[in-house]
Amino acid sequence: MTAANHLSTSVHLGEVVKLRLQQRRSQDSSGPSLEAGDVGRSLIADVARPSVDLEVIIPAYNEEARIGATLQDVANQTARLPWSVGIVVVDNGSTDRTADVADHACSGLRVRVIGCSRQGKGAAVRRGILTSRARWVGFCDADSSTPADLIPRVAELLSAGHRIVVGSRYCSGGRLLVRQPLIRRLGSLGFRSLSRGMVGDLSDTQCGFKFFEATLARQLFTQSRLSGFAFDLELLALAHRSNIPITELPVDWTERGGSTLRLLRDGAWAYLELISLRLLGTGPGDPLALRPAIIAQAQARDRERLLAET
Repeated sequence: MTAANHLSTSVHLGEVVKLRLQQRRSQDSSGPSLEAGDVGRSLIADVARPSVDLEVIIPAYNEEARIGATLQDVANQTARLPWSVGIVVVDNGSTDRTADVADHACSGLRVRVIGCSRQGKGAAVRRGILTSRARWVGFCDADSSTPADLIPRVAELLSAGHRIVVGSRYCSGGRLLVRQPLIRRLGSLGFRSLSRGMVGDLSDTQCGFKFFEATLARQLFTQSRLSGFAFDLELLALAHRSNIPITELPVDWTERGGSTLRLLRDGAWAYLELISLRLLGTGPGDPLALRPAIIAQAQARDRERLLAET
């Protein structure tokens, strides 16, 4: 293939990916309507949720069999922290009793359940993050594949000034306690290979255990565009290209049975999103790139709000 033909093919693929992403984003969403870079609206919070130090977002789709135990575990592990903690379940259009089970758990736990009709794990997490009023915010999976007993350590790191803390199965000390099926191992290896260079020397972009300074999280999620399983790669790429340090925390990760992840469909979409990041980019010249001056303004507004509440 000549260089000209290769370029033409790449441009065509880029246009296809862009169209697919626009179609995906045009779906109805129960969350706030946000445009990239619109910091003012990115700070819209759910006023019914208390302003806490740490908020844990749990996206859930058809997780009625597991969400109750996960909520209990997260509540137990955060009960003795010296900071106030909230737990938010974002029901991503479940067709089972996920919301009912989570609501029932609320009677004895510090849990709130909200909805997100836009499909995709990234959309659900974005809904939870952008409506949070917390000082620090993050998300973990509904199946407890990463143990909740790491949350206290995450809170310590955040309080010490680490702005992004992510779980890693592949950094020194990280372990996969249960071997993944071959197709998942191959898919994960290919994804990591293709994403190499986008996030520096970060060893694991897809572990569902990530926490942030809340102001920075709102910036990242407002300026991101992906809603599928590659959404966290985009967040980390945005942070990396803005020279924001990312702290990796080794985790003992367990493959859980009964996952709602559809390997072929969701895996293919994740690869499509990855290709879109490669072709369309999130570099410093991109309109999605983080702007330090705007981040500083948002942080000042957050400080004023917190002072007004105390």
